[in-house]
Amino acid sequence: MSAPAPEQALDTLVETLRKDDSVISPHVHDAQDSPALGLLAAAGPRTAATGSDYALLVESIREGYLLHYGRPRVVDASDRDLALLAGDYLYARGLERLAALRDLEAVRELSDLISLAAQVHAGGNGAGSEPLWLATVVAVAAGGGERHAGAKAALREERPGAARELLDSAHSAATSAGIVGALTAAADSVGLALPADPSGIG
Repeated sequence: MSAPAPEQALDTLVETLRKDDSVISPHVHDAQDSPALGLLAAAGPRTAATGSDYALLVESIREGYLLHYGRPRVVDASDRDLALLAGDYLYARGLERLAALRDLEAVRELSDLISLAAQVHAGGNGAGSEPLWLATVVAVAAGGGERHAGAKAALREERPGAARELLDSAHSAATSAGIVGALTAAADSVGLALPADPSGIG
């Protein structure tokens, strides 16, 4: 049987969580959203050979993040304690899947994402985590590099303009990899618009 397509990442996540028969399973519901970040993760040259795996693990980690900080898409978060437990569980499942792919660079990127997102939210600027998500997923799909590392350092040090640096680095890397369309769709899914000139991002 062939692997589910990247476009089915959220449906696959729902099916997997229901089959886990864990404390979370009764609280899982069908997905209505598009797995735009997973599709971005699957689109790049680093990930294309196993795109379905990358789409699923990125969407798992994204759902974990949303259980902690936002509006989850497939897990009922009405019980806050359960939501935090489920979020940690999905973080771990996503990173476990990534480790099985032996992609240490992507493990570092997504581990950094989880810790930096927590820092950003603790500082009261949750919206600042979305540029980080886009830049990280592009780095997983197409590779990071010094520009991306510098942008993450700017965010870690809470320097002004860190969000712009992250989006600039994401746009540059996506352009080089030929995945700007996937980046644009992912940006739209998290409520961001990429201007024609990425240097103009505030």
